[in-house]
Amino acid sequence: MSTTEKAPARQAPPEGSIKAKKRPGDLAFSGSSLGAGIIILIVLAATAVFLVVQSIPAIAGDADTNPILGGENFWSYALPFLFGTLWSALLALAIASPIAIGIALFISHYAPRRLAAVLGYIIDLLAAVPSVVFGLWGALFFSGFLQPFFATLTDTIGTWPILNLFFSGPVSATGRTVLTAALVLSVMILPIMTAICREVFLQTPKLHEEAALALGATRWEMIRMAVLPFARGGMVSGAMLGLGRALGETMAVTMVLSGSPIVAFQLLQSGNPQSIAANIALHFPEAFDTGVNTLIATGLILFIVTFAVNAVARWIVNRRAEFSGAN
Repeated sequence: MSTTEKAPARQAPPEGSIKAKKRPGDLAFSGSSLGAGIIILIVLAATAVFLVVQSIPAIAGDADTNPILGGENFWSYALPFLFGTLWSALLALAIASPIAIGIALFISHYAPRRLAAVLGYIIDLLAAVPSVVFGLWGALFFSGFLQPFFATLTDTIGTWPILNLFFSGPVSATGRTVLTAALVLSVMILPIMTAICREVFLQTPKLHEEAALALGATRWEMIRMAVLPFARGGMVSGAMLGLGRALGETMAVTMVLSGSPIVAFQLLQSGNPQSIAANIALHFPEAFDTGVNTLIATGLILFIVTFAVNAVARWIVNRRAEFSGAN
């Protein structure tokens, strides 16, 4: 064979014939991840089945023999507690959302690095405080501290149109109202909302921020045009996680609020709606027979509401999934 002649080119192996060798570590990691996902689904399904099965005697059973219903329809009993749960949680979310976004923006774009690190640690440490401590603080100190402010609030805006639906008197003498409970809940959900918003703000592409500043935008204009649109999905996720925490909170609401099964929008009066979780905590120790099933049925309602809130949040986030720093 002449030296000028070229050897025939080696044919490429057919596509898909080469497979990467699976290492034991990869197999262990993929198997454990799959197992963890399956366990989560099994636990969620088992919880749902348990709640449904245990709720049937209360929903479809005889209300006259139920020690809690006492002849009352189940839905007439449960709907006021559902209202109290949603009302206190939405109030807490409305209070905490702007504060969390403001703190997160200050930490990520305004504060010096050392101060931002200290503030971040302090906010994160709030999440480690037990809920019973927040309940004691709200019941023994915060409610009494707020009572004079509530009285002033009623005297000033309690007679205004529309606002009198929320701030009319007479004011509770103890200050333990649904607004106090909402303020305590807002402090409790503040760490998780702030942490998520802070991380999302820090993930904003630097090119977007620098481009806005190069075009002459002020820092706030840069945040409004580049940071907030990019972080909208993350802010919604943080808000929904905070709402889920507020919906299921038990001890703080139980200790702060002396609620009852009523539907009332007044924020400062003695008569306040009770939440589902607090009602279960108060009545479960003495419940028996179908009364236990009744409380479990209200827990099923709370389970469905929380699941729906997370589903809506996922839908909102998915609508923003096409927007990313690479676009």
